[in-house]
Amino acid sequence: MTTTTTQSVAPNLRLDGITLTYPDGDGTLTALDRVDLDVPAGTITAVVGPSGSGKSSLLAVAATLVTPDSGSVVLAGTEVNGLSAADRSRLRRERVGIVFQQPSLLPSLTALEQLQVMAHLDGRGPRGARSQAAELLDAVGLAAQAGRRPHQLSGGQRQRINIARALMNEPAVLLVDEPTSALDHERGAAVLDLIARLTRERGTATVLVTHDRTHLAEADEVLTMTDGRLGACASAV
Repeated sequence: MTTTTTQSVAPNLRLDGITLTYPDGDGTLTALDRVDLDVPAGTITAVVGPSGSGKSSLLAVAATLVTPDSGSVVLAGTEVNGLSAADRSRLRRERVGIVFQQPSLLPSLTALEQLQVMAHLDGRGPRGARSQAAELLDAVGLAAQAGRRPHQLSGGQRQRINIARALMNEPAVLLVDEPTSALDHERGAAVLDLIARLTRERGTATVLVTHDRTHLAEADEVLTMTDGRLGACASAV
């Protein structure tokens, strides 16, 4: 009898014992309290919890935007602790894709150009960038909208461009912040289905934070953030 296991698959993102505090008057506020998180390639871990529970701090640490007080972050096989600011920036640019809550698209650029800008920032040539941008727009179902600007697109379409833009650097880790907050139920479900499909196709380790539990059937693991502590979800999604 053959037994399959995923234990040999190294996680693309691992957080061990992460604690993060902020000054709060005469004391400190603990945003993350000894957080452990393993996210293997090609899987989605959803983190649910109310505003102020520490979800955004978790993403900021995972993205190397904030250095924790203690604990370690291993991103795509690289130990982040001890890296210089320049090396962290390079690692983030090359290995991390971030889908922000609001797409923040540049109003003067077409859908295709929104993606090409990311490649330009990374020093890649225009010909290869255009081809990759077109391929990603097709992957998110927007090939026919390549020449449209943000004001000509729906909220769901803008969020799809946001996702495609985050994938331009072929990241190992994809961090997604409240992607459905400005969308209705149907469009929100479509966006999360898209994130799930692209995660599996492209092998990213995806962390999705949200306060909304209604669209998480595609997640491989659902965790709850409460007062900076991460634990198993108390009820089925």
